[in-house]
Amino acid sequence: MEIKTEEYSINYDDEHHTIYCKGSLLLSGSEEYAPLLELMLGAIEKNHEGKLQLNVQELEFLNSSGINTMTKFVINARNQKTVNLTVTGYAEIPWQVRLLKNLQRLMPNLELVLI
Repeated sequence: MEIKTEEYSINYDDEHHTIYCKGSLLLSGSEEYAPLLELMLGAIEKNHEGKLQLNVQELEFLNSSGINTMTKFVINARNQKTVNLTVTGYAEIPWQVRLLKNLQRLMPNLELVLI
């Protein structure tokens, strides 16, 4: 499962149970983010082992609509009650730290890895 443009790519690696987000996500509104959310929610459904990773280390920028999409994804994962979500980002990128800590507030058992 992959969505790729010149500006960004989102792909789900089934073997490693990891969603990778790369590039700059500057889409307009929830309609444009819908395919990305669908891919991410599909990863939850495909993952029968309960462990899922979201890696945003190579995500350079995420606008407010993208933050909303990530929030919806984490809330959905939390509501599944069987998903152990790990989110990986860079400790040196302030917006990633803020976003990931806010996501952890939404899902307290979310494992946060800041490299």
